[in-house]
Amino acid sequence: MEHSTILNKSGQKILFVCPYPFDEAPSQRFRYEQYLTILKENGFKYDLAPFLSIKAWNILYKEGALLLKVWAVIIGFAKRKLLLLKLKSYDFIFIHREATPLGPPFFEWVVKHVWRKKIIYDFDDAIWLTDHSEARGIKAVVKWKSKVAKICKWSYKVSCGNEYLAEFARQWNNNVIVNPTTIDTVKRHVPDESETETDQRVIGWTGTHSTLPYLKSILSVLLDLYEQHQFTLKVIANKKPDFDFPELEFIFWDKVTEIKDLQGIDVGLMPLTDDQWSKGKCGFKALQFMALEIPVVASPVGVNNNIVPYGGFLANESIEWKEKLQQLIEDKKVRKELGTSGRTFVKKYYSVSSNTAKFLYLFKK
Repeated sequence: MEHSTILNKSGQKILFVCPYPFDEAPSQRFRYEQYLTILKENGFKYDLAPFLSIKAWNILYKEGALLLKVWAVIIGFAKRKLLLLKLKSYDFIFIHREATPLGPPFFEWVVKHVWRKKIIYDFDDAIWLTDHSEARGIKAVVKWKSKVAKICKWSYKVSCGNEYLAEFARQWNNNVIVNPTTIDTVKRHVPDESETETDQRVIGWTGTHSTLPYLKSILSVLLDLYEQHQFTLKVIANKKPDFDFPELEFIFWDKVTEIKDLQGIDVGLMPLTDDQWSKGKCGFKALQFMALEIPVVASPVGVNNNIVPYGGFLANESIEWKEKLQQLIEDKKVRKELGTSGRTFVKKYYSVSSNTAKFLYLFKK
């Protein structure tokens, strides 16, 4: 679907309602925060309303501090109630994932039925699903997963990261836009052109502590491959992996050094389990590698099937993982060719530049 750029001359206002503070969470940074300057250039005004403060964010994933975490959630709910009194001047309420992490969609209901504002609902994961670990616990109840369908129904437009997510949203709303998670290929994800070739290959993975089990699922393959090709396994995450590897380089994820850290990788990894949750993922790890001209080997799950062949290989069974990784370790020419074609693909279909008109279309009345 083609969308022409919209120049908003009337100064319409957008309120971004989101879980996390500005410039901290990857989903927010790459779903809409990198478009904020573009919105301003097109005449829009906006405000940000995160549920968590930066102080609360900094303790969220640390062990202990339970009372502080509970207090942070209470403060978040208090801010949401106050926010409901200040919606009059906004033309659009852009809700990323959910207004509150717990409980029913009370905020969204008031926005729709009391204020009668246009909701743009955005999500990039299958957030309506309950994790297996939560299925029988109180966590499943308080998270109120059923609210996703209700918010879709109440929304003016629904912005989904891929077609799988869009199929779910279309059950409740006819105005669904597949708005991919995109890469800034001009200012941020730029390949390192310096020729610092070494004999030691670096195979890398990046993600959060919650996705480390995906990497662990191919550990036996990596260990077996290491016996033939000594390489460094670079892991960039917010938590050190709970496994050993002969040459493991762990780098604590830092948004300031993220691109430099990724540029030191020769081959990227994106293993996934083949389940409903993984089908909702938007291939972001693969897109990051490809944008930096790093070939990637990934599981053939969800959108990976449509993305990865342009800049790497798909691998399902252990023998396929070993064969594809071995080929990329041994063949510099193949790495170069896949790296070049991968970046070209990202620039054409998954970059900020290529997606700007579609993003602006979300705010067309």
